Amino acid sequence: MSSKQGGAIPSSGGSVFGSTTISWEPQFKQDNVMWKVPRLIRLNDNIVVREDEIAVFYRDGKVLTYFDKPNRYALTDFNAPIVGGLLKFFTGVQQQAEVYYLQKRFFDAKYGSTQPYQFVDQLFGVVNLRVYGEFRWRVSSPENFINQFVGTFAAETTSDVESRLKEQMVILVYNAIGKMKAQGLRVTDLAANLLNIEQVMLSTAPDNFGQYGVEINKISGLNISLPEEVQKAVDTRSEMSVLGVNYMQYQAGQAMTDAAKNPSGTAGLGAGLGVGLGAGAGVGYAMTGAYYQGMAGQAQMKACQKCGTLIPAANAFCPNCGAQQIQPQVAAATPPSGKCPKCGTAVAAGTKFCPECGSPIPQEQTVKCPSCGFEVKSPSKFCPNCGKPLPQ
Repeated sequence: MSSKQGGAIPSSGGSVFGSTTISWEPQFKQDNVMWKVPRLIRLNDNIVVREDEIAVFYRDGKVLTYFDKPNRYALTDFNAPIVGGLLKFFTGVQQQAEVYYLQKRFFDAKYGSTQPYQFVDQLFGVVNLRVYGEFRWRVSSPENFINQFVGTFAAETTSDVESRLKEQMVILVYNAIGKMKAQGLRVTDLAANLLNIEQVMLSTAPDNFGQYGVEINKISGLNISLPEEVQKAVDTRSEMSVLGVNYMQYQAGQAMTDAAKNPSGTAGLGAGLGVGLGAGAGVGYAMTGAYYQGMAGQAQMKACQKCGTLIPAANAFCPNCGAQQIQPQVAAATPPSGKCPKCGTAVAAGTKFCPECGSPIPQEQTVKCPSCGFEVKSPSKFCPNCGKPLPQ
């Protein structure tokens, strides 16, 4: 913002009384939002303002006037608005005023909290949050901007300006979280509501930054960091919710899974049983069963035939040890071939007793026709091949 840090230099036009044509050269602007002309303005000076610039005339902690349209403004031209303002303060040969140049374009910056925000959660208690993100800003009111940052905060560099803006951005995040917390937001809901928090911030930004003459155009990349132990607890709670188990069942299931992955199988199994020692080993197995039942809510599960790892029942190979899973052969059911003479229940061939009422099932027998030798199922009275009577 100063002549050294801004990098712009006034160019001499050779005018009378040592006057100068002052301009902010584009190659020296870079990321500087503001540049102060390194000397006072004199009679006959010319101010060159380009399309992307604003020239602000400032004295004694107050903005006199500013030019935001591209042109060359000569202080000897009584048609120029600056003259009418300056003549109220200056007489004689030399006029005095400071000039600040401002860029109109947007600037991208990042913010982050230096002190944690204490979020009181019903489940986790006091949780220290740290926030990080990005924002885009520009000068919206030259008068407010110079009066605040130059007059009030004595800012001399772009970093001085952005340092103040970053502090306000962190406050904006905290205010947004506070508003949403009053509506029921919990620590476990933060990750899913980052975009909503950004929208609340953007909607309240004009009230917070308007007084500084700054417009916030975009807020993005919000990241809310939880303490490591809280993040682990949130992850565990989320997994328990998906599986539909409580904490004891979750721990028992984890122990049994570890035992299945252990070649010896003893250390992990002991840990699994240890979960249920308070109420007996059977309770431990019951909790483990509930855990596996929760895991199998979406698909049927089975134990690997080699290593014992719980895998989907449809898997042909174990993802843990690679062993092929031999599918059990199921015998085809024998179709019914007759009925129970007592209750009429359909029964398969060869059934000796009815599965419904327990009555004996008459067994079919075959006899040879004495005339033609054709085998006939009893109790037929005549041979279906030759029609001769069969012996009874």
